[in-house]
Amino acid sequence: MQLLFEKSKSGMQGISLPQLDVPKQDGVIPDKFLRDDFELPELNEVDIVRHYTALSKMGFGVDNGFYPLGSCTMKYNPKINEVVANLPGFTQIHPYQPLVQGALELLYNLESYFAEITGMHSVTFQPSAGAHGELTGLMIIKKYFEQKGEKRTKILTPDSSHGTNPATATMCGYQTITIKSDKRGTVDIDDLKRNLDNEVSALMITNPNTLGLFEEDILEISKIMHEQGALVYGDGANMNALLGITKPGDLGIDVIHLNLHKTFSIPHGSGGPGACAVGVKEFLTKYLPNPRVIKDGEEFKLDYGNKDTIGRVRAFYGNFNNLVRAYTYIRSLGPDGLRDVAEHSILNANYLKEKLRKHYRLVYDRVCMHEFVLDDSNIPNHLTTMDIAKRLIDYGFHPPTIYFPLIVHGAMMIEPTETESKEMLDSFIFAMIKIKEETESEPEVVRTSPHTTPVSRLDNVKAAREPDLRWKTK
Repeated sequence: MQLLFEKSKSGMQGISLPQLDVPKQDGVIPDKFLRDDFELPELNEVDIVRHYTALSKMGFGVDNGFYPLGSCTMKYNPKINEVVANLPGFTQIHPYQPLVQGALELLYNLESYFAEITGMHSVTFQPSAGAHGELTGLMIIKKYFEQKGEKRTKILTPDSSHGTNPATATMCGYQTITIKSDKRGTVDIDDLKRNLDNEVSALMITNPNTLGLFEEDILEISKIMHEQGALVYGDGANMNALLGITKPGDLGIDVIHLNLHKTFSIPHGSGGPGACAVGVKEFLTKYLPNPRVIKDGEEFKLDYGNKDTIGRVRAFYGNFNNLVRAYTYIRSLGPDGLRDVAEHSILNANYLKEKLRKHYRLVYDRVCMHEFVLDDSNIPNHLTTMDIAKRLIDYGFHPPTIYFPLIVHGAMMIEPTETESKEMLDSFIFAMIKIKEETESEPEVVRTSPHTTPVSRLDNVKAAREPDLRWKTK
């Protein structure tokens, strides 16, 4: 496909500007800011529209295909969310306006919803996205121990954790200690005990974990941590499997972040904007970022009174329009609907798992939650997980998450979410089985895939070392 610059023809024009209706003045823009060597493509309006429409057809999104990306929870975004988020009362307000009661009431109610869903006491929506929420949560934990006068320098993270967990701990100045998984894919309690001392600030745990397995010993784990005076941080990336079934707060979690672009159906990816909720138990409420939305009589206000706050973590009060989307999602489903989300996500994952285990190696042979992990150990002809992923594109599916968690060699982490129908799941199963057959009968077809895309295999090493970040004239 030609680039706009390559289609350019001198003299072509795609816009029509109105006549200048003010006196023309030279020198308004200083000469040092002017340039005459900036080449822009010259095209008519039709060619421009067709170019970008053609590009849009090459893109893959939740509105035109199935994303089985494990740990990402790439679910369909209900369009009612967009309708409500685009109401003029939400889109035509500005953070510097005097306090808008409707917006503050929404935030106040949304906090109560998330507190109920997670079993936490208080919630902030300031963080921009999940990793930013982790940073906020660990800053709260760090300040808590500083005020207690305890010098705690370590954070424990399971070997199956998201990479952001140890990265966030390092950013907060902690030493990260990795805890091994046991033979069932969950936290090895003996290894936890070996690494736990009075220098440990918290354990960062994801439940269900990134293998799609419920941490069945979570109550014992939380008790062990609390007896040592340490806290338990919950990575809520996989909350989609728990909605309405159990609350992290009831499992001993002290701080949790929730990725609203995962469980709560706001748009996911493409550079943002994201949104995040961070919930804490009551004894940590005073450390939450200022301001907090409070209700004073019949009026809603922004309260800056937290003297022990960690401070503001972003401008204004989070990505408000995405918070409206999450609010709409919760209100449209209600308590029973949220539980249905979790139950159907678990059902869909186990259906896929049972159908595919006959053809691919199932890493942990037990009931999964919302996702599960296969590997490439029984793939013939020296083909790999990468080859399976590339071939799936030819069948019209986005590949699953691959090579993660890192503790599984050749991992394929598959998460169908609750929004996919049985018909869609069966189509995916057929494609996966067909590809497995091809690895035996037509290995070269798999090795050289994809064959239906504008670009086939890229040189990953060259792309990483010599990235081509912009178009250049020849």
